[in-house]
Amino acid sequence: MRRTIATITALLTAGLAFLAAPAAADAAPYCGLRWGSLPERAGATETAPLTGVRAGRHACFDRLVLDFADDADGYVVRYVSSVRMDGSGQTVPLRGGADLEIVAIAPAYDDAGRPTYTPRTPGELVRVSDWRTFRQVAWAGSFEGQTTIGLGVRARLPFRAFTLDGPGAGSRLVIDVAHRW
Repeated sequence: MRRTIATITALLTAGLAFLAAPAAADAAPYCGLRWGSLPERAGATETAPLTGVRAGRHACFDRLVLDFADDADGYVVRYVSSVRMDGSGQTVPLRGGADLEIVAIAPAYDDAGRPTYTPRTPGELVRVSDWRTFRQVAWAGSFEGQTTIGLGVRARLPFRAFTLDGPGAGSRLVIDVAHRW
């Protein structure tokens, strides 16, 4: 009888320990990324004209990069119900299940009003067909010292935004969107 009670007690203790242990998915986030989906922003201390937009694919995320002629560091990146054109407020149609609005506190024109970045195809700044996360990168305009770009993504996924110096005297705004949670 004592042996039976000891066996039952051991089994119950092991079962409770198993239930109390955190799941493996909770302990290790996807690719070690600990990003979220809330807005990210940085106040502008310096501005410079936008000169280019490019993108790249990585093992755990897709990356969008905005290049600037000099130091530029202000931005707001956030999920929105729809991205709107600067100035007119018209909706920018984007493919995907979620829309990221990227506002760089920097113009796409120089001090004389000459364009420093003119998209060849405003609805497709970068070709991202068949990418894991990105669905479309579209121009939303540059107005009153800020430039807006719409990024259509597969779903509302974790992202991060940050600035980097270089290349040369320029700087970059980087937006990474994870492939999954």
